[in-house]
Amino acid sequence: MSGSSCATVAAGGGVRRGLADGSWALIGQVGSGLMLLAGTRLLTELVAPSVFGQVALLSGLIGLGVSLFAYPFVSAGMRLLPEYLASGGQRLLLSRLHALIRRSTAIALILLAGAGAWWVSAGQVAAPTVTIAALLLIVTIRRELGVQMLIGQRRQRDASLWQTLDGMLRPALAVALVWWGGADPGLILLGYCLAGLLANGVCRVAFRDGDGGDSGTVANRGIRADILRYALPLIPMELLSWFNALGDRYVIGYFLTSADVGLYAAAYTLTNEAFHRAAIVLLRSFQPVYFGHHAHGRRHDAARVYRYWVGCVLLLGAGGVAAIALLKDWVAALLLAEVYRDAASLMPIIGLGCALQALGTVMAQPLHAAKTTGRLLQGRVVGAATAAVSLPLMVQAQGLAGAAWAAPLYFGVEAVAFLVIAHLRRRQ
Repeated sequence: MSGSSCATVAAGGGVRRGLADGSWALIGQVGSGLMLLAGTRLLTELVAPSVFGQVALLSGLIGLGVSLFAYPFVSAGMRLLPEYLASGGQRLLLSRLHALIRRSTAIALILLAGAGAWWVSAGQVAAPTVTIAALLLIVTIRRELGVQMLIGQRRQRDASLWQTLDGMLRPALAVALVWWGGADPGLILLGYCLAGLLANGVCRVAFRDGDGGDSGTVANRGIRADILRYALPLIPMELLSWFNALGDRYVIGYFLTSADVGLYAAAYTLTNEAFHRAAIVLLRSFQPVYFGHHAHGRRHDAARVYRYWVGCVLLLGAGGVAAIALLKDWVAALLLAEVYRDAASLMPIIGLGCALQALGTVMAQPLHAAKTTGRLLQGRVVGAATAAVSLPLMVQAQGLAGAAWAAPLYFGVEAVAFLVIAHLRRRQ
């Protein structure tokens, strides 16, 4: 068989495997998403917007810890795993990855303890709630590492089952604890924590690798350097990405109230779930195939997969924004308690921002594939600078509507920045 025929067969097999991966990713996203929506509906019935707002702010801090101290290393593992699988270095890679994440998690816990002490002294949160948040940070990092490494090995079924179990248990246990103990932010976070511990324990045992030993052909000392070379430039980028995605609730909390944060977070959660989970299905379908083609030098096949990916994101984004504009009142009546439904008018605007955020993620993939993560920082800086200027001004001028309208602005600017940076890199 000729080289071109082999490439064609490999590309066709990659597309078929991508569709199978996408099916499992879809099952996982739909299952956990439905449970999250049901949990949001029940929680908004049981807790006031001010309590929901406190949970949103605490969850944002946990998300910051995951973004800064885990995701850059997890992302490095995702990108490097196809190469180390091919050379027999999978176990060495995962061993170094776990060691680095353990150290970074310890740093995250120290910083969270300092922030929590200040927050407790200001009377904004109870000390046990901070402790629960620290445990939830650890549990979430372990989940993300496990799920993403399964995806990197193309074990989408296992990853989807893990995600679905976690997604089902979190809202169920949170609602149960609130029903039992009252509207306390700490109880909601404790429910998430217990659910994560249970799901992680079950799935780590059920999805343990069999043999998969190393062939010894990989230089042990070079693995840590490979991980750090890819991951370190992502740390400031993840900080900026977190600010773009979750910084709006802290700006709202500063200029307005925690109840306003709760209203905005409820509308944002419902809207973002639809767009984010659709984008995740596409990411898990296309990214392993795209990275695999790059790892084996099949640039033409990689470009073809990328074009399909961009087209799917554009199509889903446009359809999603149109659907939420038409159905926002019905969605709010179905999935939010009455006191939260005034935020329904924000949903189409938030949806446009989420669609542009998903597009920006795809625009950045050529830079990930080329391992030029330093250039990703340039796009994030542009987006974060736009957010830092627009968010305070628009929240002060228009309140919650200003926060909603700022999202399409800075996510759109960021997507354009990634497109331009990737184009300039290809020309060079």
